[in-house]
Amino acid sequence: MSRFPFPIPFGWFQVAWSADLQPGDVRPLYYFGRDLVLWRDAEGTAHVQDAICPHLGAHLGHGGHVEQCNLQCPFHGWLFDGEGRNVEIPYAERPNGKARLRTYPVLDRNGLVLAWYHPEQAPPMWDIPEIPEFNDPQHFSPLVGRSFDIPAAWQEIAENQVDVAHFRYVHNTDIIPEVAEYTTEGHMAFLRSTQKFPTPRGVVDGRIDVDTYNPGFGVIRFSGIVDTVLMGCCTPVTAEECQLRFTFTVRRFDDAAFTSAVGDAFVEEVSRQVQEDIPIWKHKGHVTVPALAATDGPYLQFRKWASQFYAEGVTYDREVYPPNRPSSSEPEVEGVHKLTASARIKGEADIHAGMSSAS
Repeated sequence: MSRFPFPIPFGWFQVAWSADLQPGDVRPLYYFGRDLVLWRDAEGTAHVQDAICPHLGAHLGHGGHVEQCNLQCPFHGWLFDGEGRNVEIPYAERPNGKARLRTYPVLDRNGLVLAWYHPEQAPPMWDIPEIPEFNDPQHFSPLVGRSFDIPAAWQEIAENQVDVAHFRYVHNTDIIPEVAEYTTEGHMAFLRSTQKFPTPRGVVDGRIDVDTYNPGFGVIRFSGIVDTVLMGCCTPVTAEECQLRFTFTVRRFDDAAFTSAVGDAFVEEVSRQVQEDIPIWKHKGHVTVPALAATDGPYLQFRKWASQFYAEGVTYDREVYPPNRPSSSEPEVEGVHKLTASARIKGEADIHAGMSSAS
């Protein structure tokens, strides 16, 4: 029995940070309930394909290697190009025209490698634009990344965007954000909220503005204490598990050390709050028709928007979908990946306190 009613959604999903994939690199992946291979060819183009060789089943991500702009199978040396076609069999006169790898559209943008997934292999229906702050090294700090394995469906995780009350009870914040506006337009959703940030110098008025482009990619802008921008990317591993990646940048101050300290404090505070969310996500059930308070966030509007990303549709056969994976203890959870060459953990106590309700 499924824990959630949702299938895997379609859209653009992060599969790597761009800086972590150099020309010639080959990586095994498992997303969308499929074995995948990620590789970057000699010209610098990233590719995502199904990983099981159609010849005799070798996993191309384990031992496969790049030959110019082709990927070579480690088992029998067959070569596949970026479109998934078999272009050479080293011990045969001609390639096998029927041997094809499913190939996923890829964007290498904003410091991320994103793959388009659709269960029916429909082509991309929208684009992910360049985000100015992540392409402006003169005014914004180097990127810092964090990654978390989440034992929940994408929609359960994303619902936190409109859930302001949980900040008080899960994250122990003194002040709850106020949703000023929530609107949707096609594949996009926009949340505008106000937030009062307690700092050692008193309460500061701030904002948290969220632009969500599809299930796998959103941009959160925090302003008030310091302009911080976060790309939040949630990639389904299966219909019931996701990998959540955050990529941060901070507007530069004249003092580089202060910029670094502010950014690091913010990253660690947001990461701490995600770790507090994980036990809730792991053990909560999905309530088909929630009994909401009048002052709860726009849950139903969010759910209506989210429903468009399930190609197979959603069939509800229960009022409550309880968790069906009991555990005697909580897993140890931490950010397991730090973006290459930019993990900077310093943090100052007074800045950390000022950021304590920013997530």
